[in-house]
Amino acid sequence: MSNADPFPPRRVAVIGGGPAGLFAAERLRAAGLEVDLYEAKGSPGRKFLIAGKGGLNLTHSEPRPQFDSRYREQAAAVATWLDRFDAQALRDWAAGFGVDTYVGTSGRVFPVDRKAAPLLRGWVRRLKEQGVRLHVNHRWLGWSDDGALRFSSDHGDVDVHADATVLATGGGSWPQLGSDGAWVATLQARGVAIAPLQAANCGFDVAWTPFFAQRHAGAPLKPVVAHWCDPAGERHALQGECVVSAYGIEGSLIYALSADLRETINRDGEARLWLDLVPGRDETRLLADLSQPRKGRSFGEHLRRQAGLDAVKTALVFETLGKDAGQELQAVVTTLKRLPLRLLRPRPLAEVISTAGGVRLDALDEALMLRGLPGVFCAGEMLDWEAPTGGYLLTACYASGLQAAEGVIAWLAAR
Repeated sequence: MSNADPFPPRRVAVIGGGPAGLFAAERLRAAGLEVDLYEAKGSPGRKFLIAGKGGLNLTHSEPRPQFDSRYREQAAAVATWLDRFDAQALRDWAAGFGVDTYVGTSGRVFPVDRKAAPLLRGWVRRLKEQGVRLHVNHRWLGWSDDGALRFSSDHGDVDVHADATVLATGGGSWPQLGSDGAWVATLQARGVAIAPLQAANCGFDVAWTPFFAQRHAGAPLKPVVAHWCDPAGERHALQGECVVSAYGIEGSLIYALSADLRETINRDGEARLWLDLVPGRDETRLLADLSQPRKGRSFGEHLRRQAGLDAVKTALVFETLGKDAGQELQAVVTTLKRLPLRLLRPRPLAEVISTAGGVRLDALDEALMLRGLPGVFCAGEMLDWEAPTGGYLLTACYASGLQAAEGVIAWLAAR
């Protein structure tokens, strides 16, 4: 008589070792399923580690429904994921590793030590202890003719049969860390609807003069107020900080506007952005300040003394108005309050923080299972949603990973 279990545990393959994949694996294993997690690189969570290099921004303290609105057109869909796992749930989860969090002045939530590595190490260690089998250097290639998952590995190609699959392969940014968007063609070949991957949370190209770019690349602009119009023509303003780069402009303020700016460029071929370089002074005061006698000082020095401009802001005035900028004070004042920038294009996908586009949400059911591929679920940044930096990206990755895992559990239970 055989001692074999007549009902062996179901086996789930999770492809992708970022937060969405790791969190899906955690929930699946807790449900008693056999879980194999496949990671293309030599270790999981590489983008998670890099993102946390300057301080891991785990989530945001903004209350719902304002929190939900950060997901723009997909706010309603993402809200259903957040109903199951929101920002507070993420903080509570981190506390389970002994990682306490705090709310910064911007509302962003960080671990007290601000580090990503201890959290990731503890997470991976716990997953292994719970029985999740981790397979690194396994790059997903698609499916074989008999439906097996195909991987390339250090030991050659490998075929894997699973009862269900969670794809959490990331978007198309930072390809050196594993998210290279190679899955797009694989899924399109299976009839899955994919929105083109586009840059999100990105910098933009500006046609600086070589002199300006060489002298001021890397210089911060702070504080400034950005003024822009969204694709619907509605005007917006936001104060923050950004950075002049050799190619154009980047930084947290620009990332917050990037979706509107990108969509305007897609439609019009370019976008306009105006910067208030002196948000603490109005035009009347500036004109009075700059009308003071120069006493032999250069106009650049006059700007520094009378308007409080630093070197890069002063250079921007000359970059905009030319070397004879000081001859017309009203034009200078107008420029200081509304310095125009012509944005030519977003930076390439390989350079940006995250990507928009991906598997269209209407190609998935509410459990994040592909309608055309039963048993295949998707999670994380490979889905067609976007959010600004500030913890929103990471929160939705966790939440979608849980949503997909719960979908797998329910689907297998019904079979």
